[in-house]
Amino acid sequence: MSSMTSLNISLPQTMKDFVEGQVESAGFSTPSEYIRALIRDDQKRRAEEKLEALLLEGLSSGDPIEITPEYWERKRAQLVERHGKKTGTR
Repeated sequence: MSSMTSLNISLPQTMKDFVEGQVESAGFSTPSEYIRALIRDDQKRRAEEKLEALLLEGLSSGDPIEITPEYWERKRAQLVERHGKKTGTR
């Protein structure tokens, strides 16, 4: 685990009460643990949204092609060739 630093935040009493209730009812040890879980969930959601946007961009980027075993063999050969050129190990 990376080292921890502090971040002080101000909350209205109703939000503080909510956080403390979540800590107690959801089994978190501390409010900090609860907030870290919320941040991790947000990071994951944003990464999933980015991936979904990239997938949609790919789907609308041109005419579709049929993916066959032959396609994968050609793709593999192209990647091996490209890697060999970069590393000089063709």
